[in-house]
Amino acid sequence: MKYNFIAIEGTIGAGKTSLATMLSERLNARLILEQFEDNDFLPKFYRDPSKYAFPLELSFLASRFQQLKNELSVTDLFRPLTISDYFITKSLIFARKTLADDEYALYARLFNIINLSIPKPDLLVYLYVSVERLKSNIIQRGRSYEMDIEPAYLEKIQSGYFDYIRQQTGMRILIIDANRLDFVNIPDHFELLYKLILGDYPPGTHTITP
Repeated sequence: MKYNFIAIEGTIGAGKTSLATMLSERLNARLILEQFEDNDFLPKFYRDPSKYAFPLELSFLASRFQQLKNELSVTDLFRPLTISDYFITKSLIFARKTLADDEYALYARLFNIINLSIPKPDLLVYLYVSVERLKSNIIQRGRSYEMDIEPAYLEKIQSGYFDYIRQQTGMRILIIDANRLDFVNIPDHFELLYKLILGDYPPGTHTITP
């Protein structure tokens, strides 16, 4: 295995957790899943974003940092590969789209301090899914607090990810157009993703439309 740490990213409803879980089972890898459902600010934020954006983003940053720091600082000789359904930089991406400028400036200072102690993934996989399908996936999985998410918010987060990806030069980033894939229910689709993700990629951004 040429990678030690793979992070799966994507906008809300893209299938990050499902893919990370399936890959970890196939590869006998350690799995890190974001613990977001315990965040009391999340339902409040979806109802009143302007009021709850700052405490929400701070609480997410703290929990993500603690989880990744704890998990990635421990070596497992029997499972050297770690797969996560998020990466710490998503904190900055979401904050840029949800916070006022003065709040974001303060948040970014704190993030930059924290980010120095978190290893970057050897491969960052971004699942691209259209906003229409994201919304459909969100409705289908039926989390009550996500029902009020507006398409405009999903578009903002999607654009935030692409803004970040465009600025990266030294990372291996694989963008996969997953709009025509159903890797949870169709085994061939998962096999395709499995082979794509384990490909040998030089540093840089690689975009694939299966």
